[in-house]
Amino acid sequence: MKSIFFKKNTHVRINDILKSLKLKKNNINYRVDDIKELDKATNKDITFFHSKKYLNSVKNTKAKFILTHKKFKNILPKRILPIEVNDVFISVAKITSIFYPDSLDDNFDENVEKINKSKFIKLKTGQNILIGKNVKIGKNCSIGHNTIIEQNVIIGNNCKIGSNVLIKNSMVGNNTNILDGAIIGKKGFGFFPGKKKNIRYPHIGSVIIGNEVEIGSNNTIDRGSLSNTIIGDGTFIDNQVHIAHNVKIGKNCIITAQVGFAGSSSIGNKVLIGGQAGISGHLKIGDNVQIGGGSGVIKNIPSNTKVMGYPAKNIRKFLIESKSND
Repeated sequence: MKSIFFKKNTHVRINDILKSLKLKKNNINYRVDDIKELDKATNKDITFFHSKKYLNSVKNTKAKFILTHKKFKNILPKRILPIEVNDVFISVAKITSIFYPDSLDDNFDENVEKINKSKFIKLKTGQNILIGKNVKIGKNCSIGHNTIIEQNVIIGNNCKIGSNVLIKNSMVGNNTNILDGAIIGKKGFGFFPGKKKNIRYPHIGSVIIGNEVEIGSNNTIDRGSLSNTIIGDGTFIDNQVHIAHNVKIGKNCIITAQVGFAGSSSIGNKVLIGGQAGISGHLKIGDNVQIGGGSGVIKNIPSNTKVMGYPAKNIRKFLIESKSND
């Protein structure tokens, strides 16, 4: 899906990429359209491979060029042309900046203006609301005081947006409520420690919020890096929850206050999470999982499981160990 939030450089060739990485130019000055993850890339994109746990994805990718470490070169399919780098993620950050030169600028939208009610049908509004260009808001919505909705955001019908809310780089479904103070669509905590200084990682993804969703007060939901951050239909999120970039939360989940999700974790459907629980990054939580309050989840959890504790473990085991320690 073409990004509606970030302007893309459409004249990038492989030699431009090699030059930015300070690598030797080749004789195949092939034009590439974009940088994408393994499963999303086409034969006109460049992708990256950094871990054997994505071996199945690299075998099935359609990409012709791939950024990877020397140690993975021999396990790549023969049809793929590798670009060897010392640090895959730092290289991805540099290349993403070539395709999307404005993606590191997460400052305010200078094109927002006070709302023009004639542009929106039956929209109930508070005071001091700012709306960017090309924003689409459905019927029978309401927006509270001092809220900012930046350019190209799409909001469905019958939505209630609270006061002091900031929404950017996002698409919101129908019948969804976003409570006061929520910040949705800012860039995530994308940094890599370099030898001389920390290196920022561009985030060009979006936040996709489904239908019938409740976003609590003072939630922060980061947009994705290359893919999107997704909140499924019917999910309810309590106050002061942080959802990092690329997190995918399924349908009809209930997440209580002060839960934190690290980047790129995937949460199934009908998951219940107690207050102040923490979910580490790049994990997979199955359907119908229940996570007790204050738990620390550091590994995958299969469907239909109840866990609690730090580190989180099967709740029966947790209760037995807790009782034996009394």
